[in-house]
Amino acid sequence: MRLRPVRLLTVADLAATLLFAVEGGALGAAARLDLFGVLVVAFSTAVGGGIIRDLLLGDVPPAALRSVAYPAVIAIGWLLVVVLYSGVRAIPAPVLVTLDAAGLALFCVVGATKALDFKVNPVLAVLLGTITGVGGGVLRDLLLREVPAVLRTDIYALAAGLGAVVLVVGRLAGMPRAAAMAVGAVACLGLRLVGVALDWQLPQVTG
Repeated sequence: MRLRPVRLLTVADLAATLLFAVEGGALGAAARLDLFGVLVVAFSTAVGGGIIRDLLLGDVPPAALRSVAYPAVIAIGWLLVVVLYSGVRAIPAPVLVTLDAAGLALFCVVGATKALDFKVNPVLAVLLGTITGVGGGVLRDLLLREVPAVLRTDIYALAAGLGAVVLVVGRLAGMPRAAAMAVGAVACLGLRLVGVALDWQLPQVTG
């Protein structure tokens, strides 16, 4: 059965929301926050980027606050962390990086696709796709009193930007929505994982 375009966008968005909720909740638990604190970090990580995107698009209230599906998915992620924290903590680092990269890939193509649906120009669609991918992580790091990873030397925002660019170029070239989303997500995922494996870093300012 083929998913309708809107349903495909929602499924991808919810899948990324769950991945980021678990990741954010696990980091909140590792920082020794209480149960409410873990929930706040999970929520911010999971839907922070999407809320920023929707506010910039004028799509208010944001999608994450209009549907019960998003809070429900975040609650599931939070419960997984709370109930199975010892198991979540034991997940190997490469698996966590892969899951994070998968969430990033889904979010960046969902954000860029929604921006195109709102008829914004391609450059802004790429920007909004990137914001969707990295915005939640920025909020998470700020809540945990860390310099956001996206502002450091890690290949993270660049991967999200690449995924959004590939998605936008594909759509402008006439690719079907699902195919363009798939190719964009693979591009983001691939660059993120290769960057981690080869320890690629962006240049720093040196004196």
